[in-house]
Amino acid sequence: MTNLFSTFDPCTGMLSLNWTSVMMISIITPLKFWNLPNKQTMLFNKTINMLNKEIKMLMKYKGSSIMLISMFLLILMNNMMGLVPYIFTSSSHLVYSLTLALPLWMGMMLYGWINKTNKMFIHMVPTGTPSILMPFMVLIETISNLIRPGSLAVRLTANMIAGHLLMSLLGNNCSGNPTLLYMLMVIFIILMMFETAVAMIQAYVFMTLSTLYSSEI
Repeated sequence: MTNLFSTFDPCTGMLSLNWTSVMMISIITPLKFWNLPNKQTMLFNKTINMLNKEIKMLMKYKGSSIMLISMFLLILMNNMMGLVPYIFTSSSHLVYSLTLALPLWMGMMLYGWINKTNKMFIHMVPTGTPSILMPFMVLIETISNLIRPGSLAVRLTANMIAGHLLMSLLGNNCSGNPTLLYMLMVIFIILMMFETAVAMIQAYVFMTLSTLYSSEI
């Protein structure tokens, strides 16, 4: 590794295979996982049902839960794959997160402004706003709407980069001292548990915020 950030470099020479990790989990999953009932599929189905109920509480449009749950599972699988050694973490790049956030936000905005123009204008001025503050509220709400895809993408990317950088930094500094490396093994295990929790939470946060943004239309 040439520097601290080379672990996030998607280029591996002339033929870059790092981005294949996005679909690697689907390739290595055995076919029996989808066909035979087992504890993993029971947990998988229970998680999907819980997410579906939560989305239905926030979202009034039918069929949107399929898209949002699929996005949750895609981000979760890629976040978890990034915890495996020598596997490229695709969700730590803005190219990946913006590809998910920007089309979703753009589709919601186009649908809202074309079909529900009056309601979109109503969202610009919250109820009870004084008349003198209305121009400022329109400006603030417009800016907040414009930065939503960026905030979604940067939140996912920054949280995935932070833990990986910390583990890379500790591993590089301790690689020349085996005794210190053994002593810090407990810290590495705690960091891995923390990164696993972050991987699941960030996928859930991305899905929940997308649901909240779309429920305003």
